Amino acid sequence: MSTAASDPRGELSGLPLPDGAVITVGTFDGVHRGHQDVLRTLVEHAERRGLPSVVLTFEPHPLEVVNPAAAPPLLTLHEEKLEMLAQSGVSYVAVLPFTPALAALEAGAFVDDVLRGRFALRELLVGHDHGFGRGRLGDIEVLKALGRSRGFAVSVLPAVHTADGHAISSTAIRRAVAGGDLDRAAAGLGRPFSLSGTVVQGDRRGRTIGYPTLNLAPISERKLLPPDGVYAVRVQLPEGSFGGMLNLGPRPTVGDRQRRIETHVFDASADWYGAHIRLDFVARLRGVQTFAGLDALKAQLARDETQARACLAETAVRSATP
Repeated sequence: MSTAASDPRGELSGLPLPDGAVITVGTFDGVHRGHQDVLRTLVEHAERRGLPSVVLTFEPHPLEVVNPAAAPPLLTLHEEKLEMLAQSGVSYVAVLPFTPALAALEAGAFVDDVLRGRFALRELLVGHDHGFGRGRLGDIEVLKALGRSRGFAVSVLPAVHTADGHAISSTAIRRAVAGGDLDRAAAGLGRPFSLSGTVVQGDRRGRTIGYPTLNLAPISERKLLPPDGVYAVRVQLPEGSFGGMLNLGPRPTVGDRQRRIETHVFDASADWYGAHIRLDFVARLRGVQTFAGLDALKAQLARDETQARACLAETAVRSATP
């Protein structure tokens, strides 16, 4: 997969599309199972036509420009989203800066100036509830009419549902994460909810009680996080994947009210300062508690570790079961 940035009109430098492309357009927050279905189908249609597949996405989220007060917290920050898209098998990801000028384009102008004029659109593939152009008036029927008049195909995919029959959407997954329902979030995402960041130096208090931690640099306020508490996690490090337990939130026992992200990694030790890591949330163990002292905190951390290891082992067994 190649990535490219574009100007507000959609003009790309160095993106070779002499014969056209099969394109999908969207914010793709979370790159959830519904998005993944679109991406798989995009690649299949492009291969059938012998054309490149292109994902056109936006930065920032359109609502941050159109209606900032209504802009949702993000399941995936920009870099996290690109990492997920890179695993989809598409030929190109083009990032279109979302500006007031772009927001003002009518659906027909967006198709003509951006999709056809700059990306050589041959086929447009979208989800069932897709809409773009000013006021999202470019719905499915408008797109089909534009396709007939401009000579490109429009393929529309139905919704993808969870096992209990709920339609998968970024909105529903955000609700699950915000409520601490990690199982429902994972069912929609097709993977555990995660966050990525850079390891920075902390105050090294954890190592004095036998629980050294990796501390993450402050995460963008745009990133959605689950409720504060202690979690069992999978830690994706440069050396591989390890189990661990994560404290998200303040540390009231030592008088620290700042919201922090600190993770104790099981069965591994190294200097990871400056490393980029990913934390996959597996299970919530408990909420934030205040303890009488460090001895009481250490005893609780031992119980947390036992519970976290059990959760991780159970999850591994479920994942391995056909």
